[in-house]
Amino acid sequence: MTDIRTETLALPGVDLVYDVRGPLPPADGRPALLMIGQPMTAEGFTALAPHFTDRTVVTYDPRGLGRSVRTDGRTDHTPQQQAADLHLLIEALGAGPVDVFASSGGAVTGLELVATHPDDVVTLVAHEPPINAVLPDATAAERARAGFYDAYQAKGAGAGMAAFIAMTSWQGEFTDAYFAQPASDPAMFGMPTEDDGRRDDPLLSKNSWAISDYRPDADLLTAAPTRIVIAVGEESAGTYTARTALGTAALLGQEATVFPSHHGGFMGGEFGYAGKPEEFAARLREVLDGR
Repeated sequence: MTDIRTETLALPGVDLVYDVRGPLPPADGRPALLMIGQPMTAEGFTALAPHFTDRTVVTYDPRGLGRSVRTDGRTDHTPQQQAADLHLLIEALGAGPVDVFASSGGAVTGLELVATHPDDVVTLVAHEPPINAVLPDATAAERARAGFYDAYQAKGAGAGMAAFIAMTSWQGEFTDAYFAQPASDPAMFGMPTEDDGRRDDPLLSKNSWAISDYRPDADLLTAAPTRIVIAVGEESAGTYTARTALGTAALLGQEATVFPSHHGGFMGGEFGYAGKPEEFAARLREVLDGR
């Protein structure tokens, strides 16, 4: 088992905490593999990272999440700020350019990193980036997002998460039939129905709306030396993040690359996901190797 070293990078407004598996610089000259998510922290990669013992793997907690305590007085999570943090982290590692596996909101951060610092990344695998602008029903997607936010504000985390699950599991475009549904019952998903009074959840509040509001710059991304692979889960077909993955791939003039499982397919049960991390890791290895 590879030892994990935890380090802290002091940046303006945050102490950024990251974990390193393997030597720096990498012993064999291969790029370090950076795994990123949002609002997921490094914990989300505990099932995936051990499948890459032949690579130096770096995971981190984004600014203001998990162990990365921010001191800038802000609560918003933007791809621009997170990409700037990652650029400084890659510099601090002294091992750039790196390969990046980026999931969900982290995939949006990865796209912004390539757009603004194209020489930082050799290959970016962007797994199901939730970007409303690439959808034909973008306005309806924004309305659906506002729906789970409103449920959260009215009744708390259980109601908000139930509405979020309803949105992300809906098949196809957000039609009148979607909005005519009764409110989802959190008890049906095994979630608490009581309200704890908090309204700062990074997923359910507006703190991360800049992620799904992001507009990729196709010209910058296609001009970058980085190899960009947009990934989609085979079990995600028809859902919101599968559709945003396909839309992002189309924007870049490519087809999405199919991976095993679903949106959390690289996870082993963390955060309620039960994916296929071994199969997912094998596919990721193939893609990183250009196969």
